[in-house]
Amino acid sequence: MAITMTSAAQEHVQRFLANRGKGIGLRLGIKTTGCSGLSYVLEFVDELQSEDVVFESGSLKVVVDPKSLVYLDGTELDYTREGLNEGFQFNNPNVTAECGCGESFHV
Repeated sequence: MAITMTSAAQEHVQRFLANRGKGIGLRLGIKTTGCSGLSYVLEFVDELQSEDVVFESGSLKVVVDPKSLVYLDGTELDYTREGLNEGFQFNNPNVTAECGCGESFHV
């Protein structure tokens, strides 16, 4: 099991954490919502919880709760810029379908 971040994603998160003045990494999770059923949730992490599963990505920690890990195992988190649009991209090998608007997915 593994969750990874590209160097572009690591740099983006490190900049945000530096601007915040605190934090050890990024929490990646899922919630039930949208057209296809699931969507990604990202939060900064200041403290670990006892049930957290932690992956090291460079100097950052990627933190996932055990329930979300089932849907996220093998995911690579990237940060991309295309024209005026920029944001995180989730390269999740478990996704079988995505909604047309790109806000949710199904496994």
